[in-house]
Amino acid sequence: MVIATGFFDGVHLGHRRVISTLVSEARARGEESMVVTFWPHPRNVLQKDARSLRLLSSQEEKKRMLLELGVDHVEVVDFTREFSALSAERYLREYIIGKFGGTAVLLGYDNRLGGDGLSPEEIARTAGGLGLDVIRTPEVSGDSGFAVSSSKIRIALEKGEVEEASAMLGYDYPLLGVVVAGKRLGRAIGFPTANMELYEPLKLVPANGAYLVRVHTLGRELYGMCNIGVRPTISDGNARTIETNIFSFDEDIYGLDLGIEFISKIRDEVRFPDLDSLKARLALDREECLARLR
Repeated sequence: MVIATGFFDGVHLGHRRVISTLVSEARARGEESMVVTFWPHPRNVLQKDARSLRLLSSQEEKKRMLLELGVDHVEVVDFTREFSALSAERYLREYIIGKFGGTAVLLGYDNRLGGDGLSPEEIARTAGGLGLDVIRTPEVSGDSGFAVSSSKIRIALEKGEVEEASAMLGYDYPLLGVVVAGKRLGRAIGFPTANMELYEPLKLVPANGAYLVRVHTLGRELYGMCNIGVRPTISDGNARTIETNIFSFDEDIYGLDLGIEFISKIRDEVRFPDLDSLKARLALDREECLARLR
């Protein structure tokens, strides 16, 4: 078994280089490939900025993407404080070799294992000393030339820079949830919206604003414009909503799955003086979205 280990949040381009190498090396050796990942996120357990941490992928999304990339097995290890204290040597011996039958381990350029703070080079030497073959992968850069990382993707999304995030992810950033009832104001002004409640509450939601999105519902792929924010024109509250107006669509999907993928940002969230001004701006937003799709 050839094994890669890590959290792999978002399964971004850097991760995909690792996975591609993992799958090809396993096939070349006549063995199977495995990703060993963790849940929950180590920062949540160790309370390192846990309150602010939001994830790029749910556990289900991550597993699906890894399997689609050709990985034979995905194993999830419970990340606890006790587990975090294991040395790299014990983790490799007890889990990679003992539990999962690893013969080779894949290490990314910044891979860290164990609670003893070893560098990737020290981890490689430790693995070799245990009889594991060690396969190293290089750093991966995005279109702008800097190293791709989950942290950099989170920062881009928090700024609403969804196109930059997509360039580092290798795909358009998605959200998945269920359609819940709203106040139906959008329908009253000619722009009915599907309000989404996320299935994964820790999933990162991009910055407030209006976005062009790809929409998946009822087994169909559509397009629409999504507004994220507190609806300052019609509400004095702080509750954040995710509302999508789906183009050329008028079917009842309350209680059904809704997936959206962010293509580009249209504008920041704005407080309008009245509903007529909001309606006029939404019409302009829709025209802008349609123009970008042509």
